[in-house]
Amino acid sequence: MPVREPGWWYSDDGAFAARMLDPVARAWGWAAARRISKANPYRAALPVICVGNFTAGGTGKTPLSIHIAHLLAERGERPVFLTRGYGGRLRGPHHVAVALDTAADVGDEPLLLARHAPVIVARDRVAGARCAGAEAGNSPPTVIVMDDGLQNPGLAKDLTIAVIDGRRGLGNRRVIPAGPLRAPLELQLALADAIIVNHPPGAAGPTGVAEVAAQLRDRFTGPVLEATVEADASAHDEMKGARVLALAGIANPARFHALLEQIGVEIIERASFADHHAFTEREAARVLARARRHGARIVTTEKDWVRLAGSGALAELRAAAYALPIRLALAPRDRVRLASLIDAALMQQRKV
Repeated sequence: MPVREPGWWYSDDGAFAARMLDPVARAWGWAAARRISKANPYRAALPVICVGNFTAGGTGKTPLSIHIAHLLAERGERPVFLTRGYGGRLRGPHHVAVALDTAADVGDEPLLLARHAPVIVARDRVAGARCAGAEAGNSPPTVIVMDDGLQNPGLAKDLTIAVIDGRRGLGNRRVIPAGPLRAPLELQLALADAIIVNHPPGAAGPTGVAEVAAQLRDRFTGPVLEATVEADASAHDEMKGARVLALAGIANPARFHALLEQIGVEIIERASFADHHAFTEREAARVLARARRHGARIVTTEKDWVRLAGSGALAELRAAAYALPIRLALAPRDRVRLASLIDAALMQQRKV
């Protein structure tokens, strides 16, 4: 469940609030543990590779899901994304059509995923997996990439990868609402086969990715890989030296701002909204006016850009905004390790 996260989840400032919320957090954790332990997961006809995270908020699941889809395609596989479609009205199962569907229909992330492979939106993940497994024709899917389903016990997974933000880590390590964890940490560690620590742009020193990765290696017996989300090379040519208004309605806008600064962009103003925010005509007109006042270009995330659908000021903002293209990058050694994990999962599932 998406949650608007308080800043004190990731600092010492909220120790009192966290203690006050601990009874609710314990109840949340107990319910999550019971739901997972009582489940009888459905075994899909296709292998299932799940990408999730331990915490509420953005960690880079979507870029990793896309990266995995490309690794699968390199191996001759035909991946299909399975996602809940948060923010969309359609419950599914529904095959996303980029030319026809809007973020109001299916959510923003499915529209991004659909640029890389077919997408099925389904609130009921088992129904979505059955739909994928029943497809026929000349090129039916051969593997499911489940976006954001680590805590969903209804569907059996062949490989589960958890993504962690390298700067924020696990925060105060308390369960929602006292902290960012979606369920007790030890329970979630047992659900994961591998962890990827997502290096934040510009991180260095004691708050960087190395410390978070080292802490996880002390508690997690599986592989801990390291990655970073980078701006595509085309963005350097397009935006370097530009004065911009940075528009972001995502869970972790600091990552977006850091990426812009990394490619040499001067951020004149930051316009930040809640994750999955549905922009209004009035907000679009205000952003356009502020950009004109500063003489700045508007740059936004790919997730935000797909939500700028409509007419009038929304259409004008969509036309004026540059969507920053990004990609996930792993060190060569970790890219090989991730590919090996995928190969082993596919081979094992197909032996069953």
